[in-house]
Parts: sequence; C-alpha cells; structure tokens
Amino acid sequence: MHVFVTGGTGLIGSAVVTELLRNGHTVLALARSDASALAVEAAGAEPLRGGLADLDVLRAGAASADGVIHLAFDHDFSSADAVARAVAEESAALAALGEELVGSDRPLVTVAGTPYTPGRASTEADPLSTDGLVGGRGRAVTAVLGLATRGVRSTAVRLPRTVHNNGDGGFAGMLTAIARRTGVSGYPGDGTQRWPAVHALDAAVLFRLALERAPAGTSWHAVADAGDAVRDIAAVIGRRLGLPVNPMPPETYGPLAGIFATDQPSSSVHTRTEIGWEPTHPSLLADLENIRP
Repeated sequence: MHVFVTGGTGLIGSAVVTELLRNGHTVLALARSDASALAVEAAGAEPLRGGLADLDVLRAGAASADGVIHLAFDHDFSSADAVARAVAEESAALAALGEELVGSDRPLVTVAGTPYTPGRASTEADPLSTDGLVGGRGRAVTAVLGLATRGVRSTAVRLPRTVHNNGDGGFAGMLTAIARRTGVSGYPGDGTQRWPAVHALDAAVLFRLALERAPAGTSWHAVADAGDAVRDIAAVIGRRLGLPVNPMPPETYGPLAGIFATDQPSSSVHTRTEIGWEPTHPSLLADLENIRP
C-alpha cells in the first residue's frame, strides 16, 4: 500500500514508517518543518509539507493514499488549556481524514489510549472515556470507528501510558525529565499504581497489522507490560540518575497529576490472539536501564 502517515517523525511514528517500508509499503509522511522533511526523506519516505491544522493538506494526503495512519499530536501538557487546544486540533484533523475516506473502503488507523477501568485491567472491549481532560480524544476516536458504517475500514490502536525506546518516551520519560529538573526521582501518591507499557518497535508492528488486516470498527491494545508499579519505575530512574527516590506532591505533575496517580493496568490478550501480534522487544523496566546519567 501507499500509506499516508501523520506524526511520522516522532518516537512512535518513525518506528511505524520504518516498519511499513521494511514490509513493502511506500509512505507519504506529513512534515511540518524542513528538519522533519529531511528526516522523512532520510528514512526512505516522501514528505508532504504541512501541519495537523492544515486540513486541506491532510485531505490531499489521504486522497492520494491507499490507507492512512494517524499518529500526530501536540504533546504540550504544560496547562489544561494547552491540552484542550491539542485535543481540538487533533479532533478536527481526524474528522477531515475520515470524511476524505468515506465510501472508499480504505483503512484509517488512528491512535488512542488504553482506557481506565477501576479495579481491573482494561480490555479491548472497554469503551474509551469521553470525559475529563482528554475526553475529546475519546470522542474523536469513537467517531472515527463509527465511520465503519460509511465505507471506511477504521480501526484504533490503543497505546499504554508509556511507549518507550532506548529509555525514553511516554509517562516514564516524563518522570525522567521531572527527575532531572527537580533532583528527585519522584512519583505521585504511594507509587503502587500501575502503568502499562510497550516498546515503540513492538507498537509499530501492531500499527502495520491493523493497517493490513484489522476489520472495520475494531480496537486493539499495544500492551506488552500489563502494569508496572510507578514506584518501581521511579526506582530505576533514580538509580540511573543517581537521585533519591521519594513521593512528590501532585502539583509536581501539573494537569496530568490525577492521571499519573491512577492505577490503570491493561490487557492485550484479545489483540495477541485475534490479530497475531506478539511483542519481542525489552520491557519498560529493562529499557529504562538505557537512561544516561
């Protein structure tokens, strides 16, 4: 397939582009800067200049492709307003991509997060949250899956709280950045809350499988580690950076404090059984050993 990819130069997107090219697909990747365009070309893909807010560019990219993988998102978590702007931008982009593919039976693979289900690990059958700080993302992804009734082979790959590679990425990567800034490898609450995780190279395989074979209207969990205690994550970070490991007040984590403090394990049993995905790369705790002091 000729695949249009948004977010193709990020931690996950660059792995997805490489995975697609290695498996015989060609890639047109959205590039919002000269540096991004050069990175896309260096990877062996074709750049399409524009950003997530350039809806006409997104429509043109989707129109020229056999399928679309959407990964782009502005990861500015500095304030609730910044998050709201990012969610609104992504929602408009998804709506534009979806409308362009209506009636074509072409695949549209979008990204979501694994849902929070109190008292147990979430599964692929659980609905996404449509409330709270990032509830708009849940509403946008739900709308994309609804396009299955309008001739779009729409699917969602749900990512866990940490997608990592070489010791960086996701919530764990944010903990590392905060530790470097504060001089303490901290965690919210008592640290027993669990975060699921996956290596970016394993997640990339699932995005490809969803593009190639997932039925319309389905959701899949890119979960390799069902849930590591945040205290254990902070312990590795602290050891690697030579910093003390202690609980930190909620304000340390800004608008994500409530999410950071929540126990949110997740399962991928259905995904592994039904679509044949099997992660093979290092676990989060093992990968965090690559953090440089």
